[in-house]
Amino acid sequence: MRTLAKFQKVDWEIYSQHGDQQTYDDIKLPKRATTKSAGYDFFAPTTLVVEPQQTITVATGIRAFMPDSWVLMIYPRSGLGFKYKLRLNNTVGIIDADYVNSDNQGHIFVRMTNESDKQLVVEKGTAFAQGIFTQYLLTEDDDVTEIRNGGLGSTTK
Repeated sequence: MRTLAKFQKVDWEIYSQHGDQQTYDDIKLPKRATTKSAGYDFFAPTTLVVEPQQTITVATGIRAFMPDSWVLMIYPRSGLGFKYKLRLNNTVGIIDADYVNSDNQGHIFVRMTNESDKQLVVEKGTAFAQGIFTQYLLTEDDDVTEIRNGGLGSTTK
């Protein structure tokens, strides 16, 4: 299998707006759990406590490099979705290939809600989300020339 993408931590200057130096130093890059896993597990940079019906935003400290015709899709871990009705607030996080070139270096954030009636605790270093890379196609008449320079929601400004 050939490699087309890679994960990297954002620079400290970018992450420092969301966490401390020790948390930054301890960030684990996403990785697959088994040889046949499609998803790359994202690990909690700190212990996450999500009360019932509460929404939190996790600054992962991670960015993703990929070819222009690829996208990284972020989902909650299956077990957390099943046991806690954990939902991403945008249903599926879409990380475009050009997001890594944004002012925030493509810092990936995961905003999620615990829709269950029990507290969810994800210990630091435990997988809480997963990302799947996939290729996409363009239409014959695609004529977009705009270039991204911003973070979340920047393509609609």
